[in-house]
Amino acid sequence: MPTHRILAITGQTDEAPDCRTVRLDGAMDAQPGQFVMVWVPGRDEFPMSVSYIGDNFGVTYRIVGNGTRSLSAMNPGDKIGIRGPYGRGFEITGRRMLAIAGGTGMASIAPLVEKAVESGVEVDLALGAKTAPELIMRGRCEEAGAKVHVSTDDGSAGMKGLATDIAAKVLDGGDFDSVCACGPERMTTGVLDLAQKRGLPLQASLERYMKCGIGVCDSCAIDGKHVCVDGPVFSREVLASLTDLGRTRLSISGRRVPLD
Repeated sequence: MPTHRILAITGQTDEAPDCRTVRLDGAMDAQPGQFVMVWVPGRDEFPMSVSYIGDNFGVTYRIVGNGTRSLSAMNPGDKIGIRGPYGRGFEITGRRMLAIAGGTGMASIAPLVEKAVESGVEVDLALGAKTAPELIMRGRCEEAGAKVHVSTDDGSAGMKGLATDIAAKVLDGGDFDSVCACGPERMTTGVLDLAQKRGLPLQASLERYMKCGIGVCDSCAIDGKHVCVDGPVFSREVLASLTDLGRTRLSISGRRVPLD
């Protein structure tokens, strides 16, 4: 069952420009793809994907506002609140998986890769980012035993192009049982198209603005579903039914606006 705990920070690690991982003095029994609500005292509470599962667990975040800036300035021994884990995570199926990650979507994909390899699944990872310095946790997945394929928007590492471009190339060159993805929503729509054309099972994690994390506030609603409780990981069939996917989202005030 989800719990609410106050935990001490044991350390913070820079993953990329404006992206950090905070490790905590506590254990987290979570599934890859689940999230927690992180409370920074006196500032804010916000959702973060669990990027390290088990003892001394951690979350990875991008520094984008006052709350995450305050978190990034905290030191070992400082304490934050954790609620969770919440949501629906990834299920590991089949004998060969293609995992696709865009940017900080690796926070959910890296623990999935580790767990899948440990379960005897052969894993290829299509990892995309805007630039080479923004490719996070690549070595971690290679050490776990995944075959990593890289793309960057500017061509500074790997293939020049999007994560969906390298994913399409990998899919065309192999025989896969399943596809799992986490990244920007426009990437997810591209991955959905790849999976549908090839008839492959797909699980993809969505990111929407959240306030409560438990399906009450309605801020993460999409086509009558709540990302916090019905997701954040959805199947190919559900994703294909979402008319708002890749088109609109709810703003902080609850107004429907075009997706950025």
